[in-house]
Amino acid sequence: MNLADGHYNETDHLAPLNPLRDPRDQRLPRIAGPSALILFGVTGDLSRKKVMPAIYDLANRGLLPPGFALVGFARRDWADQDFAEIVHDSVREHCRTPFREDTWRQLASGIRFVAGDLADAAAYESLKRTVAELDETRGTQGNHAFYLSIPPGMFPTVLEHLKSSGLAESGSPNSWRRVVIEKPFGRDLASAQKLNRLVDAVFPPGSVFRIDHYLGKETVQNILAVRFANMMFEPLWNANYVRNVQITMAEDIGIGGRAGYYDGIGAMRDVIQNHLLQLLALTAMEEPISFSADDVRAEKVKVLSAVTRPTSVEKHASRGQYAAGWQGGIPVKGFLEEDGISPHSRTETFAAIRLDVATRRWAGVPFYLRAGKRLGRRVTEVAIVFKNAPHLPFDSSSVQELSNNAFVFRIQPDEGITVRFGSKVPNTSSLQVRDVNMDFQYGDSFVDTSPEAYERLILDVLLGDPPLFPRHEEVELGWKILDPILDRWEEEGSPEQYASGGWGPPSAYEMIERDGNTWRRP
Repeated sequence: MNLADGHYNETDHLAPLNPLRDPRDQRLPRIAGPSALILFGVTGDLSRKKVMPAIYDLANRGLLPPGFALVGFARRDWADQDFAEIVHDSVREHCRTPFREDTWRQLASGIRFVAGDLADAAAYESLKRTVAELDETRGTQGNHAFYLSIPPGMFPTVLEHLKSSGLAESGSPNSWRRVVIEKPFGRDLASAQKLNRLVDAVFPPGSVFRIDHYLGKETVQNILAVRFANMMFEPLWNANYVRNVQITMAEDIGIGGRAGYYDGIGAMRDVIQNHLLQLLALTAMEEPISFSADDVRAEKVKVLSAVTRPTSVEKHASRGQYAAGWQGGIPVKGFLEEDGISPHSRTETFAAIRLDVATRRWAGVPFYLRAGKRLGRRVTEVAIVFKNAPHLPFDSSSVQELSNNAFVFRIQPDEGITVRFGSKVPNTSSLQVRDVNMDFQYGDSFVDTSPEAYERLILDVLLGDPPLFPRHEEVELGWKILDPILDRWEEEGSPEQYASGGWGPPSAYEMIERDGNTWRRP
């Protein structure tokens, strides 16, 4: 029913009414078909704070089928209703959309729990019976996605049991089985290749979804929209005009309770290998033939293949650990003093590298990537820093406060775009030029709030739509770029200490200043 004029549309029967959608919006939503999600690792923070709320928000937006089922798998002595209570509490605390009892009742009717150890073959037989029952009672039709929200060391165990139990096989040409793997995808090239071989032996490539939640963010996808939908930017997007590119992911918190995960992983493996290299690829790639998964990936692979390894790790890479100090007027522990961290740990909490992309478009333009904890503020951004004008017809005193023009994608938390350029200062006796900003903010321009990245990615898994998921070629190319740096760091001593609340160790400033550049202060 068209609520605006009371007339029936021939497409009305295709989707249930979505109470959160403007009735004037005539775009057809992408709605998942009959399916079930089997969630391994239901007791972890990721499941409770991100995955479960995202599933509820999808249901609340009318994007899941009425018979959708959620199955939890963990080593807990829970009944179905116990797991449903865990989901309920997680949803109430972390959901993005309003909590609605009717949505919850419909979702809760499809919640099941299977108790068992990840290495127990009998537990997988129990899981097999549970999903078969859902096929009968909920109409999931054999369409099952296995979400591995578990430590990477357990991936092989679960994959082998999914294969040996027959759960990985759809059994029908009209049904599907898929697997979702959370980062990190290995800890170096050799382990990533081993994991990829194992995954490929259990699931076909089109059924493997490696989640990098950054690729699900609206602001990340907007990089492609802005570049290729507008004529005014793309002509400047090359070495003729760009001086350098800076990609930053800064956090103002420490490791919190993640010592068991973070120690031995570090900033390079945790963030740069996946999030920041993917941002580099989207920023530097050529226009794809289409926005199909294969065409977008082909262009990203070309970029990552063209990245040259640093000729000198000492000059082109920096690492550090945050020290005890004060941040925001509050005393904070240093990394080596955090609970669960060895006082001799050599894991970096800050990493910065300079990379080059050996293509005609980007020849001679350095790409600086940095990520760290306990930095000045929480921010993720991609900054395109332009060259100076070839001639400035002003007195030197008139442009003292003028810096390089910049085009900045603000990924989080203040989602939008900033363009920095020079403008005359009004009401001055002489001509003065100073930096000013022109800002676009999502919240000011769009009524709808951006969905969480996990909403988009989980829906893509259920739809079998893979453009936002990196394939194994991208993962392996990332490790080929970073392995020489990580190997060299293994041979060296401990990372530098840097002040909490600052922007990293001295070596990071020395690295960029060697090229005559400076870090942008977000």
